[in-house]
Amino acid sequence: MQTSTETRAPRIAAPLLVLVMSLSACGGGGGGSAGPADIPSASGRALATVLPLSTQTTGDAANVLPIAVGRASKVNLPMASVTLCAPGTADCQTIDNVLVDTGSIGLRIAASALTGPALATQADASGAVIGECSQFADGYAWGSVKTADVKLAGETAASLSVQVIGDGSVGAPPAACASTGRAKDVVRDLGANGILGLGAFRHDCGTACEQSSTMGIYYACTASGCRSTSRAAALQVTNPVTRFAANNNGLVVQLPAVPTTGAARVDGSLVFGIGTQTNNTLGGASVFALSTLTGGMMTFYKGQALDHSFLDTGSNALFFSDSSFPPCGNTLGNGFYCAAASQSLTATIQGINGVNANVSFSVANADALLATGASAFSNIAAPVWSSRTFDWGLPFFFGRRVFVAIEDATVPGAGNGPFVAF
Repeated sequence: MQTSTETRAPRIAAPLLVLVMSLSACGGGGGGSAGPADIPSASGRALATVLPLSTQTTGDAANVLPIAVGRASKVNLPMASVTLCAPGTADCQTIDNVLVDTGSIGLRIAASALTGPALATQADASGAVIGECSQFADGYAWGSVKTADVKLAGETAASLSVQVIGDGSVGAPPAACASTGRAKDVVRDLGANGILGLGAFRHDCGTACEQSSTMGIYYACTASGCRSTSRAAALQVTNPVTRFAANNNGLVVQLPAVPTTGAARVDGSLVFGIGTQTNNTLGGASVFALSTLTGGMMTFYKGQALDHSFLDTGSNALFFSDSSFPPCGNTLGNGFYCAAASQSLTATIQGINGVNANVSFSVANADALLATGASAFSNIAAPVWSSRTFDWGLPFFFGRRVFVAIEDATVPGAGNGPFVAF
């Protein structure tokens, strides 16, 4: 998911995915996606527990949440289990197969997956219920804003604002929302029961939605319809890490390396906090400061200065523009690049603090990779929607320990976020 600005635009965008269906054609890139073959698109029902993360060990620390890549017929989708409770109660439900996304902010759950706790829809001072229009790159998701206690491993974000996509309690989406594109459903479009947005910012819209009632993100809804409204940052859909009692300044994504032919399943972890426990110290990692407005940094690739670049677990490929790579045709790898032969490449990542690092990566033939039946690949790439962007998607994270520090939060020995480090 792409991160946008705190003061001028909301931080809601679609994960950039090319979802490949087993033995069939797939959707296009640039923010588009196709309905996964194992999810009936007519119903948008919740996914079965294909990755039983809630039964895995969380290691020896309460700040470690297991993640896994390996949903059948899906490419590079890191999933976690999330527990939601009615605030202050033991009325809880654990939801598996939630997409881990460091490129967006906040928890968004499909209404079809939320069958347990009775979560109250938020309302404004006049009693109008609050809805949200999540504006994606190629459409929108409409739903209510509810309050829940969110539990991730042994950490709890109490009374957190979350979006419930497809919740009919706020009525039909307003025309201004529906006009932004086609309606999207996380289950149907992503093959996930929700999106766990753990990017480098606190709120999904921030000052923009505090100061303006015309952003078209938050709505106050009554029986007569919905109107765009402002929303205090504390009531916006919020990064759950910022609400933990401890280990709340960021997180670490840890995924092992995968073979060049891919892997059927990869197990890793999210470690909450940076420099707060012995298991989340920066060590010798280099710190790359991010723009406080856009969350972006610079990538230099083949003579291009790509100033809208970012690291993003929610993108399932390396997304960049390179005319030397032919796109796959109407084949198994449709939407990805189909390199004639695997190529080793180098790009330079630079933070706004001037720190830079050369990053080696490779691009292979997506048709050949996907024919293996694997689900996790470090060498799969696709065209990007913007010539100024290099989207370092999930392939970048394999074999690395990547830190994401949250805006204004202090990291011992490294100063304040937002930054990434590896």
